[in-house]
Amino acid sequence: MQQIISSESFHQSAGFSNMTGLSPSLCSPQAFSYPHIPGAEVLSLQASQVSNVSKYIPEWYYYNHGGVSAQNLNFCNVTVTYKHTGKNDTINVGVLLPSDSWNERLQGIGGNGYTAGLTNITEFGMIAAAAEGYVAISTDGGHTTDDPADWGLLENGMPNYNTMYNFGIASLGDAAIIGKSLAESAYGSKPKYSYWTGCSQGGRQGLALAQQYPEAYDGIVASAPAINWPQLSMGGYWAQFVMNQLDEYPYPCEINAVTDAALSACDSTDGVVDGVISDPDSCVFDPFTLVGTQINCSDTGSQLKISAATAKIVNATWTGARDSHGNFLWYGFNPGTALTGTNTPANTNCANGTCTAISSQLYNRWAQVFIEHNLNFTLRNITHQKYDHIFRKSVQEWNLVFGTNDPDLSKFRDAGGKMLTYHGLMDEVIPPNGTRAYYEAVTAGDSSVHEYYKLFEAPMMGHCFGTKGGYPSTMFDSLVAWVEAGDAPTSLPVRYSPEDGMTYDRILCPYPQRATYKGTGDVTSADAFYCV
Repeated sequence: MQQIISSESFHQSAGFSNMTGLSPSLCSPQAFSYPHIPGAEVLSLQASQVSNVSKYIPEWYYYNHGGVSAQNLNFCNVTVTYKHTGKNDTINVGVLLPSDSWNERLQGIGGNGYTAGLTNITEFGMIAAAAEGYVAISTDGGHTTDDPADWGLLENGMPNYNTMYNFGIASLGDAAIIGKSLAESAYGSKPKYSYWTGCSQGGRQGLALAQQYPEAYDGIVASAPAINWPQLSMGGYWAQFVMNQLDEYPYPCEINAVTDAALSACDSTDGVVDGVISDPDSCVFDPFTLVGTQINCSDTGSQLKISAATAKIVNATWTGARDSHGNFLWYGFNPGTALTGTNTPANTNCANGTCTAISSQLYNRWAQVFIEHNLNFTLRNITHQKYDHIFRKSVQEWNLVFGTNDPDLSKFRDAGGKMLTYHGLMDEVIPPNGTRAYYEAVTAGDSSVHEYYKLFEAPMMGHCFGTKGGYPSTMFDSLVAWVEAGDAPTSLPVRYSPEDGMTYDRILCPYPQRATYKGTGDVTSADAFYCV
């Protein structure tokens, strides 16, 4: 089998120079002992030397870190292919072993979307980790495409539970075993410390590791985690469902006007007018007060009035999914969150005066493959009762395999593990209140949770990275300091530049604390804020 991450693919996709490096005899399949994976057998081990890699990896390819400049990096690129005994599966794990300067640590790199790892994105994260001296590992979880239609169903049309279990849980523990084994084989000793980093799917994987494999990693960063996937996948469709029920599909300019009005109304609730809602919980704004307001619409090049349907759709997006009796199903998105654009809750596409709903494939594929087992199924015309049924069926069938929301982290705590999470409060893909609810559930069972697990909520930040909010690029380094020196982070520095052209230095505080203006001082300086 061809290596998932070959030296050729690195050079072609990232523009790396091709120069000689370490002797091939130091990086060959014969130089490594096959890892022992409980309940599995290794099918093959491939190794090749990659030399003189020079590339800048920006922070959005290396979540929880800042950007990294790889300079003349040499590493041994290993792919281990294995299968579980008695199962019809094939899983690949990629491992990069620094040739020149291993820091005696290992770093697992998480996936995104419906992929466990070993993607073009994780390739860059692995290179960045290796450039910092880490043995870098990632797994494909048993499938190599982002479309569950390719791997989520068996030939008889039923869900492939084994593949989903590999993706959701089993492959993560296997990869840690493989990475540590290869490190010991290459360097003569196991890593002194092992860490996991990821966001979104990678964040969910981090929490899965803490819950299911509490001794696999000493430290985990699990940001914007896609936990509660059976709930959020259907809850994320809620705005589209409301549009369909109303048979109204507003221009994006209408929805954006309501979002901007909420931002303007709630900006000052934290005592500082800076284009940022620091505490969405304190934002009280009624979108129905805007009905009939005339706006300049960039989509039409003319003026139009905000409709009652637009107010209903935005309000539903904020309040979250409800069943046909009005009962809570799942959390909504915070006021100020971008609701239009790619992978947003209330996205529409307009042409020739007509708009249609644009639903994310994340939600559509989940319903088609894992709930209805029918690739021709559409959510477009379902009744409210059918929506309720699909939502509850999603939770009943998949919460144990893919929910990753067990609040009992006692084994991770007792193993000495430390974990950090950030979640953007304007996340447009995963409602941040789902992560907060999980953290509160952990706290309810263990009031000492802050001694090993901290959640940081990032005002105005979108999904994993970007928008107006500040990105905590020091989070991974803070985790390392916590694990290795006992230096628990009391705040994280962030910097952001909203549309006013100013640059603001602020801090993120561990939940439930919030950064609060002292009342005096330069509002662009972090020194003017404290955690309370």
